Amino acid sequence: MFRSRRASLVQRLWRHRCTTPGAPDDSHGPLKPAAHALFKKLRDPELELLLQAVEGKGAGESACIWVEPRGFKPGLPAFLLFCRLYRWPDVGHPNELKRLSFCRSAGGEGSAHCCNPHHLSRLAVPETPPPAYDKISPFALPLKSPSAFDRNRKVWQDTTLSRHSVKDGYWCKLAYWEYRLRVGRLYPVHEDHVNVFSDLPAGAGGFCLGQLRPRSQSQAVQRARAKIGRGLLLSREGSSVWVYNRSDHPCFVCSPTLGPSAGEPGPAVHKILPGYAIKVYDYQRVGHLAAGWAGQNEGPYDAHAVRISFGKGWGPCYSRRFITSCPCWLEVLLNAPR
Repeated sequence: MFRSRRASLVQRLWRHRCTTPGAPDDSHGPLKPAAHALFKKLRDPELELLLQAVEGKGAGESACIWVEPRGFKPGLPAFLLFCRLYRWPDVGHPNELKRLSFCRSAGGEGSAHCCNPHHLSRLAVPETPPPAYDKISPFALPLKSPSAFDRNRKVWQDTTLSRHSVKDGYWCKLAYWEYRLRVGRLYPVHEDHVNVFSDLPAGAGGFCLGQLRPRSQSQAVQRARAKIGRGLLLSREGSSVWVYNRSDHPCFVCSPTLGPSAGEPGPAVHKILPGYAIKVYDYQRVGHLAAGWAGQNEGPYDAHAVRISFGKGWGPCYSRRFITSCPCWLEVLLNAPR
């Protein structure tokens, strides 16, 4: 009975290995003996936790799965092996990965560490140089039709309509928008990380957009909301704020500290693929950058806000010039450091 149960767990785990199109079939390849050697090192409860994480595709916050750093394959840590098996067959080095904020593994040399593949993300690096965007800031609201802008002037019109409601005691508040309409109340964030989603398993905590009643009857809004799914993880880590895209569709982010558009003073819009994380905000850099932009742009702006659109990009490279033309988007209102 014991052997049968354990063999069943291992068989199910092996069946769930990554089937990404184009990934090599490793049924008899070099990863198989390393994987089975690692399976033998894990107890049955740990195998069950791993299976739950793999079958749930990272929905919710699965538990850490601890393993001693003994060589299952030379130069291949256990967490990297499982990431290749269950998430990204092409990941080549631990430096391409980042642990999510809720993982309790320190990841130091010689210590036990977590090998749950859904406790890691791939690192997204902002484009160098970013795509070309014109002088109209991706933060801007169209005060008139886009053709009414004087392209010889730098216009920066702030979209932050909720800043006055942010009070001390929260490191940020979240505002959810559908086009130009804000939906629901501001969501205060007390913990160091928060899930933003429309569909997670029962018991998952965070900002559930699926519970908000849509204000727009647009089919585009309904389609965009249906794609949010597991959404994203927003975390504050030291002097930085990170976004991890845990959905099955890309999201698009714009932040004062992600870097300017090519040849322009304003920040660019960056595409974040599923499974990737990016540092969207740096408290240490924002003061200097904001001071520089303030002297180059007319009108108010908010240096402590991040915008995230679900599934749809905006800016001169897209059909949507402004974020208020995106069907579903999130405004992260950060408390400015004292």
